[in-house]
Amino acid sequence: MDLGAVSNLSTEDRIVARRMSDAVKVLACLLLCGWYLTGTAAQDNPTSDAPVPLLRSEHPVDWWFAFKFNAETFPRSDGSKPSCLFGGKAGGSRGYFSKIGQSFVYASSENSALQQGDGFIGDSTDDPLGATFDEIYNGDFFYVVWNDQFYRDPVLQCEGSSANECGKPWGHSKGLLAWDSEGVGIVIQVTTPDWPGSGGKALPRAEGNSLGCTMSDDDVDLSQHFFALKLTEPDVLKVLAALKQEGAVTDTGNSQLVRTGGPPEIVTAVSELGSPNTDATVTSEKLSSGVRLIAKAGGLKAPPWQLVSALLNGMPLRVASFWSGSKIYSTTSKTRTSCLSKDFGSPGAIQIALTGSWNGKTIGLSGSSQKNSDGDPLGANHAKIGVSTEDGSSLTVLADMNQDGVLSGTGSACAVSQNVRGGMFFVLDDQGLHDGITKLIAGKTAPGHASAAAPNPQ
Repeated sequence: MDLGAVSNLSTEDRIVARRMSDAVKVLACLLLCGWYLTGTAAQDNPTSDAPVPLLRSEHPVDWWFAFKFNAETFPRSDGSKPSCLFGGKAGGSRGYFSKIGQSFVYASSENSALQQGDGFIGDSTDDPLGATFDEIYNGDFFYVVWNDQFYRDPVLQCEGSSANECGKPWGHSKGLLAWDSEGVGIVIQVTTPDWPGSGGKALPRAEGNSLGCTMSDDDVDLSQHFFALKLTEPDVLKVLAALKQEGAVTDTGNSQLVRTGGPPEIVTAVSELGSPNTDATVTSEKLSSGVRLIAKAGGLKAPPWQLVSALLNGMPLRVASFWSGSKIYSTTSKTRTSCLSKDFGSPGAIQIALTGSWNGKTIGLSGSSQKNSDGDPLGANHAKIGVSTEDGSSLTVLADMNQDGVLSGTGSACAVSQNVRGGMFFVLDDQGLHDGITKLIAGKTAPGHASAAAPNPQ
C-alpha cells in the first residue's frame, strides 16, 4: 500500500510559491519607494529565533527522547519535592503525592546512546523537558496543546458535564506543537495525563502546569516518555495534518491551548483542528529529519500496533505500553488479525514487554504494578514505546497508543478500546536509540493468550 506524501508535495509547492510571491511584493515595494538593493538601505524584518529541542538551556539539538522511571522503582527521596517551575503545588491537591518518580534516562541527536539524566525531569532548565518547555512557555511563539485527559482545566465540550477526559473516537494523544512567524518549530510528544495544559505564561493554568504539581492527577507515579523533534515549515504542516487525522483533543477557541499565527497555510491548518475523525483511514508521512509520522483515525477500527507493524512492511516489534483493560497479548506473524484490513499489509510478531531494567534494577512495563519473586513492587508504565526485533533493523517507534483492543472480529466486534481511538506514531531509524531502548525494555514477555499464566518477574 503506497502511503507516499503526494498531497504534501503540492503543499510544499504552495509554500515556495507563496514565498516567491512575497519576495516579488517586497521588491516592488522597495522599487516604488525609491530604495535600492545595495548598501544598508534594505533591511529584513526582525524575527524571533525558532523554538528548538534543548538538552538544557541554550543547548539545541535536532531531537531528544526521555524515559521517566516510575515512582516504585526509582522514587524521589523523602523530603525532595518537585520545583513546580511552571506553576502548581508540589504533590497536587493532596499536598504531596504518595508516589513521585522523576528520575530519567535520555538520548539525543547529539548522542543517541541512552544515558542517565541528572536531577529530576521537568524540574529545571538543566534537563531536556524543563529547558524545552520553558523555551516555549516563557517565549513568544504560536502553539497548539492537545491532550485527551485535561482533567477539566480547561473544560472541553467533549468532556460533557463531569468527565475528566475525552474518549472514543477522539485521539488517545498528548503533546505540544510550537512555531515562529516563519512557521519553523518543534513538536513535543508526551504521555502524561493532565500535562501540559497551557502553552504560554500569559494564560497560566489554574491547577498548575508542572510535572508533579498538577492538582488532579499524579502524572509522576507511572513511567512516561517524552520526545521532542525539530521541524521545518512543511514539517509543521504535516504534524498539523496528523493532528487533524487522529482527532487530537484541543480547542481552537481557547487561547490556553491554541495561539495561532504565522504563514497562512499554518493558520488554516490550525483552524481545522478540534474534531474527532470517524474515517477509516491512516496516513504516513516522512518529515525532513527522516522521521516517519503515522497517524491513525479513530474511525479505523484496528489494533494499533498490528497496524503500525503492517505499515512497516510486517516488521516484528517489541512493545511497552499501558497494557491494561482489553489486553492484546503477544502475537506471531501467523496470529489471525481480521480487524486489520489486508489493504494495509500483514503485521509481524508483536511481543508485549512486561518488564525491563536499568542499571540492574527491574522495572514494570505493564499498566498495573507487578511484584518480583521477593514481593517487591516494580511499578507500572504509561510510556508507549516499541523497537524492531528483526536482525539488521534499528527502528524505534514512539507512540500515543496502548496495545489494548481486539485482534479479530467483524463490524462492531472490532470497536473496542484503542481500536477505536486515534493516535500518532513517530518512527526513527537510529542504531544508538534502538539499542538503548531494546535493552531498557528487555525482560519478561506476555504470553500469547490470557490463560497462559506468566511467571513472577525477576
